[in-house]
Amino acid sequence: MDAGSQRVLDYLTEVEEAAEEVITTKQQIVDLDLKRNRNREALNALKHELSDSENVKVCFGNMFIEFDKSKTKGMVQKDQEQLDKEINNLRRELKTKFNHLNEIQGCVAEGET
Repeated sequence: MDAGSQRVLDYLTEVEEAAEEVITTKQQIVDLDLKRNRNREALNALKHELSDSENVKVCFGNMFIEFDKSKTKGMVQKDQEQLDKEINNLRRELKTKFNHLNEIQGCVAEGET
């Protein structure tokens, strides 16, 4: 393989890796957002559908554990806060990765003209 072909192959590999990082980060955001929506639904159900004196069953892995409503609500809210932080961090990373991808693509386009 000559030097020109190798340079093109290296460029395409770099672009592919950067694009894969962008796609992976976007998918992580989607997955965490789905979990956040399920938590929001659970908080709404805890708020409106049950009396304060009732205990609720919470699924942990492959078993259910009974907790009082207020403790369950606190756990879900804490999880919700953690998900918000993770999603915000991933969005910041996504911007950086996307800018890097655009930079890679822009450098070659400028170099060829």
